[in-house]
Amino acid sequence: MEVSMFLNTLTPKFYVALTGTSSLISGLILIFEWWYFRKYGTSFIEQVSVSHLRPLLGGVDNSSPTNSNSSNGDADSNRQSVSECKVWRNPLNLFRGAEYNRYTWVTGREPLTYYDMNLSAQDHQTFFTCDSDHLRPADAIMQKAWRERNPQARISAAHESLELEDCATASILLAEEEATTIVEAEKLFKQALKTGEGCYRRSQQLQHHGAQYEAQHRRDTNVLVYIKRRLAMCSRKLGRTREAVKMLRDLMKEFPLLSMFNIHENLLESLLELQNYADVQAVLAKYDDISLPKSATICYTAALLKARAVSDKFSPEAASRRGLSTAEMNAVEAIHRAVEFNPHVPKYLLEMKSLILPPEHILKRGDSEAIAYAFFHLQHWKRVEGALNLLHCTWEGTFRMIPYPLEKGHLFYPYPICTETADRELLPMFHEVSVYPKKELPFFILFTAGLCSFTAMLALLTHQFPELMGVFAKAFLSTLFAPLNFIMEKVESILPSSLWHQLTRI
Repeated sequence: MEVSMFLNTLTPKFYVALTGTSSLISGLILIFEWWYFRKYGTSFIEQVSVSHLRPLLGGVDNSSPTNSNSSNGDADSNRQSVSECKVWRNPLNLFRGAEYNRYTWVTGREPLTYYDMNLSAQDHQTFFTCDSDHLRPADAIMQKAWRERNPQARISAAHESLELEDCATASILLAEEEATTIVEAEKLFKQALKTGEGCYRRSQQLQHHGAQYEAQHRRDTNVLVYIKRRLAMCSRKLGRTREAVKMLRDLMKEFPLLSMFNIHENLLESLLELQNYADVQAVLAKYDDISLPKSATICYTAALLKARAVSDKFSPEAASRRGLSTAEMNAVEAIHRAVEFNPHVPKYLLEMKSLILPPEHILKRGDSEAIAYAFFHLQHWKRVEGALNLLHCTWEGTFRMIPYPLEKGHLFYPYPICTETADRELLPMFHEVSVYPKKELPFFILFTAGLCSFTAMLALLTHQFPELMGVFAKAFLSTLFAPLNFIMEKVESILPSSLWHQLTRI
């Protein structure tokens, strides 16, 4: 009875205020949830529920051996996830001074992230330093320079090292970071080559005299390979492509065991520029092997060569009428294979997504690798008549062949689930990271969106038809509280009136 009296005293303005406030609150929750999902890839409410509420409700028991085993399993899966998302040095990375810094001067944007540059610093310390550097003053200065975060401090240290004596690593640093043109960088690398070859020959003779000399020879080998590779890249950028091909071939013959540098990818790009497709096929036959790690360059170059054989005469209408020929089927299968390995590449090749400067490190099968591949190879796809048309007609068919869920593999190992997080660290903030497989919206975002829409509609109807909505609201609340009123009446009839009076006073 008291509930009915309370409901009768409520005015339409109350219902308008109630529904409007509910709509506002749910709208704010929706905006926050959407922002959090776009930034971190998960729902804030779900994360809080799993991280904080689940332990309070008894979801975690550290004392149970079963849970201990599952914790070990989770740790193993995390380690597997990290190993799957190994970051690789970009074989065709640009020059900081001559290319990346020029982009910053023109646009005011930083093309490299701190995480990417930090990985490069770690690479430089691994490849260009050794334990015996303290014995030579110039090398000791460079050992500190590679750890320095400030670019000007690194450049100053390199000049200081060169004032003491010729130092190959100092010339490398100046070529990479101070030179503002490729011509200047090439001049500095040639200077580094003379010093590097002398150090390499001396350490080669002493490498078997102890662990210290062996480490020094390994360092000198890395320095020499790096210099020769960058000199070949300078020749390629300056239009001397045949010279670059010769330098890369000689380098691969001289150091055949250093496959971790992926020099063959530089060679493939240079051969494609020369349109020497027979030699490209020969390189692919050697490196597109089941025992070697794949890359977008390997898979998409193989697809390009298969597409080249049929793309100039390919027509989707004719193919739908007569079916695909054997050569066309091979080309389509090669495209499907490439797209399964890295599904981000086609949108860049088809110019459905804008390109940015590639990072210094890439994540295989990730968006960073797709950018690095398309940045250098888009011109080669455009040069083959009809290749992009064939890619456009067939690439989406790959996803019908991959079993559900999309993380499972068809021709390759399952697609790693950690690529989005790693790519967000490698790629600049102004770039919209491509995500595969697409994440479904969390339940709480859909729920708050529905709640916001429903309460907003109620607020609008209450404002437009206050009397009618007041009747509906009273009827709804009366129905909602009917079971409670029934229970209260039964309790009043059973309990003595004096006891009930004392309870209500309490």
